[in-house]
This record gives sequence, C-alpha cells and structure tokens, in this order.
Amino acid sequence: MSLKRNLLLAGLALVGSAGLAQAEMSATTASDIEVRSGPGAEFPTVGVATRGSQATLDGCVEGSRWCRVDVNGMRGWVYAEYLSVEQNGAQVVVQDNLDDLGIPTITYEQTDTIRTGSIQAAQPGPNDQLLGPVGNGGDIVAITPPDEIRDYIDDNPVDTVQLNGNVVVGATVPQSIEVHRIPDYQYSYVEVNHQPVLVDPGTRRIVYVYQ
Repeated sequence: MSLKRNLLLAGLALVGSAGLAQAEMSATTASDIEVRSGPGAEFPTVGVATRGSQATLDGCVEGSRWCRVDVNGMRGWVYAEYLSVEQNGAQVVVQDNLDDLGIPTITYEQTDTIRTGSIQAAQPGPNDQLLGPVGNGGDIVAITPPDEIRDYIDDNPVDTVQLNGNVVVGATVPQSIEVHRIPDYQYSYVEVNHQPVLVDPGTRRIVYVYQ
C-alpha cells in the first residue's frame, strides 16, 4: 500500500564551498534501506527506499555515517555505506570514499519543514520474525559502552539479521537469533537491520544501539 506522511523534519545548513554545496550528486541505494527524518536511528522512519533506487545526495554529516538524500519522492537520512555513486565508470561506496568523491559536509539544525513523499511500504509477512515490544520503562537499563567495545565489534563483524520492528533500547531480540559474546564484557552483540546493537544475554533486550 502507499504510505503518505507529512512529518516535521530537520533542516540543514550546508557547510563548505558554495560549489560543492550547490552541486547535485546522483547516488544509488545498494539495498533496501530505511529513510529517516533525522540523522539517527532514534528518528522516525519516513519510508523504505528499495534496492537500486536513484537518489540525489545532498551531503553527509562530518564524522557520521548519515547522509541526506532525495529518493523516491522522500527527503530524509540514510546510512552512507548503503549508497553508491559512479566514479571513473565504477560504482563505489559513499562511506569509503567521502573525501575522494568531494561529498559536501552538512550539519543538522531543527529549522524547516521538509517534504516527504509516498512509497511502497514494506509489510511483514506471516512468517517474518519480529523484534519483541519495548519493555516497561522501569526495567530497561540503557548503558554507555566504552569505546573499545565498538572497536571489538568493528574488528569482528557478523552478518546482519533482518527483523521487522523498531531497533530501539528495550526491544527484545528473538530467541532464534544468535547473539555474539564479547570477551570480558557482560553484554553480547548482534547486527539487526544493519545496525550493531548490544544485548543483555539474559533478557535478550537491546541495551544500546550504535548509530
């Protein structure tokens, strides 16, 4: 079905040279990706851009994996590693080539109302696995992991698992999904919908979502 929303989204201030800021850069989505209303997994999903969709890339937040695009009638934010652009006749991943490609740097400011469009929304099938609901507030403990935990996850990547539901603190990872132990640390990790998360192995609740 078509999903039409009018969301109050964050505006942008383009930083850098005027030529780069005004240039339109074409990109292609490398997989089905969620388009969000802001540069972070905590922002609402505007919709889903299917694999191979053509997008206009405005720029990316410095030091972040988030970039703003216009795609399939939507304007929103997506991960740079799931965008590719053509360079010298070959498709290259935006995340790995930000400097070489001259991607404009943008910052995030809550100023403007930005349009969204209509897309074909992804619907869960009858046999799809779902993230469990978020638990009641008092028994969810969000953590702040040390930097070396992210380093370990980056050095020991795992296959992503695709689950329906919001990847947020307090959601429950199904028992059928393997979570991976981190040496000398009380929490385990798994990658859900291309987002690394830390999981309490006892309750299987998500305690931290990496952006």
